[in-house]
Amino acid sequence: MEKAVIALDLGTTGNRAIAFDRNGGIIHSSYYEFPQIHPKPAWVEQNPYDILDSAVKALKETVEKCGSYEIVSAGITNQRETVILWDKKTGKPVYNAIVWQCRRTAKACEDLSEYRGLVKEKTGLFLDPYFSATKIKWIIDNVGGAKSLAEKGELAFGTVDSWVLWNLTGGSVHATDASNASRTLLYNINTLKYDEELLKIFDVKESMLPLVYDSNYNFGRIEKKFAGKSIPIVGILGDQQASLFAHSGFEKGVIKNTYGTGLFAMTETGNRIYASDKLVATVAWKLDGEVYYALEGSIFTGGEIIRFIKDNLGILNSAGESSDAAKSVISNEGVYFVPALSGLGAPYWDPDARGLIIGLTGAANKNHIIRAALESLAYQTKDVVMEFENTLKSGFDLSKYKLRVDGKASENDFLMQFQSDILNMAVEKAGFTEMTAFGIAGLSAVTVGFWTASEFHGIKKIEKIYSPSMDIQAINENYAKWQKAAAKSLKWT
Repeated sequence: MEKAVIALDLGTTGNRAIAFDRNGGIIHSSYYEFPQIHPKPAWVEQNPYDILDSAVKALKETVEKCGSYEIVSAGITNQRETVILWDKKTGKPVYNAIVWQCRRTAKACEDLSEYRGLVKEKTGLFLDPYFSATKIKWIIDNVGGAKSLAEKGELAFGTVDSWVLWNLTGGSVHATDASNASRTLLYNINTLKYDEELLKIFDVKESMLPLVYDSNYNFGRIEKKFAGKSIPIVGILGDQQASLFAHSGFEKGVIKNTYGTGLFAMTETGNRIYASDKLVATVAWKLDGEVYYALEGSIFTGGEIIRFIKDNLGILNSAGESSDAAKSVISNEGVYFVPALSGLGAPYWDPDARGLIIGLTGAANKNHIIRAALESLAYQTKDVVMEFENTLKSGFDLSKYKLRVDGKASENDFLMQFQSDILNMAVEKAGFTEMTAFGIAGLSAVTVGFWTASEFHGIKKIEKIYSPSMDIQAINENYAKWQKAAAKSLKWT
């Protein structure tokens, strides 16, 4: 009987299940979107049952399409930091999921500012609304009955992986992996344990928290009613870590950048944590008891800016037209677009920054604005790569690094060429855009012996390599103007 492995990819706007065969071919892929909820400006929520139902629908459909294949394992990868709290007895959520993009806890972070240094030292993260802890506290403080359940030890917290895992296993497994735990502001990445001092600061009870296992742990089995057959769940990784794993994260000289709703640049740093006041240090993955760390620059507005100029500004008919529109003008005509739609993430970490378009003259037209919007993704990526260089110092020689890219916006030909130009380095675009799903499939498959590590990495093919063609003077002039524009967007509110 032929065998298959399944990736369950729980994304920010939809959930996908992909079945891979022995040669890395896709047997079937199912994808279902779910609604986003915006109760107030800069607030982002999702219905936990919308997340679960779409995940189960995609999973069940993909398993059915596999027919007679033996499914050896399923791995889960997920949008990180998003918070769901539910009643342990009934399994019912007490509130909507508060999404990683949500900025409602900005003031709570300000109120706790005296702990910024301590939080950074212990977690590698910034005291920012992006991460989970203040979202947990907000639900406990603002949702009726939540505090009482927490005090009785009957309230469960999980990121999206834990919520779906709990349900797929019939409520028998409340767990996560180290990569996801490291994004909560509650997990000490030095000791690899939840930290008592942090729990007190954020007023979170440990009884709420999922158990933390290795990323390649066997987490239990999917109940037959969800997939038509019982399938072992082997492997959980946060989505950006899964993407890094797919891009050969163990290989030195690799930076991966995912051009999704946001931008997520990451490089693996082995067993060493590097301190940075502008980047996140995080667990990349923990395999068979051995932990690997990474440096990450999380950029809040990435591919989302293309949707924004299409839907909100109305200057694009479709996202696919943006590359040709940008190429139709010979330069940006001095126009710069800072896409701080929900503040700026790395390396600025300013929730009060707001978007701006600057440099407009009578010679500018809509194509210059479209070009400037695309260029902003490349400039933000350069901001982060420069911080990699500053942090890793002697361990980082940019001329020996390559940028490996994935995500929907990586299909934009103008953007990828400009990215190569402004970084002055090679950009390698994978032939398979769903690298997050491929990464967790690989972790799961290697763990159960479906693929060897070399087979897994051999499956990935590079579709196109972009080489830099801009002279150094132009690089420096363009980037200096970007930095000047970005500075003007800071502390706006």
